[in-house]
Amino acid sequence: MQALPRITVEVPVLGVGNGGSDYEALGNHVNALRRVQGLHLTLLHIGILPDLAQEVADWTKGMTSTDAAIRGTVSWLQALPVLEGFAGSAERLIVLGGGSVAGLEIDVPPEVHDYRVFLVRGLHNLLDELLVDDVDDFILGSRALGFRSPRWIPHVAVGRPQTRDKGPRQIPPLTVEFGESQIRNGRFLPAVDGP
Repeated sequence: MQALPRITVEVPVLGVGNGGSDYEALGNHVNALRRVQGLHLTLLHIGILPDLAQEVADWTKGMTSTDAAIRGTVSWLQALPVLEGFAGSAERLIVLGGGSVAGLEIDVPPEVHDYRVFLVRGLHNLLDELLVDDVDDFILGSRALGFRSPRWIPHVAVGRPQTRDKGPRQIPPLTVEFGESQIRNGRFLPAVDGP
């Protein structure tokens, strides 16, 4: 049986530096360097939709059904405005995921931070409409949403760290070009009728 896909709001990486060699140079610091195609910056992680819907149903003691939670979440995601493409910059590699992921820490324009705040507020409003009380507690405790920290660090995961050193590593500055925001695995969202 195929695993259900994770749903995120993200921006795809269109290019790094002045070409392939700039990105490939990261292989001096990172094991299993990922291909540029497929790299992305996650703006909001929703997780596996049925898992989130079940958490909502459990939290609300059935006042919100899993079907209602799925319909509400899909409608909200599909109504999100698109964030236009932008350029960011990276000057260091950081270690994430408990030490298993190396990422480019990205300095992004203010409008990207504003869009991230918009997404988090929208998630709060969605959960409120789904009758979730203590929304902050729900978000921090949700395994589906996977919030690890209230502070968002814009990053692009590029591979595995070469060393156990958890500290950031300086790299030559790189410009990173991003495309428009999109819903990752959006094609797997179920069809919903209206809000």
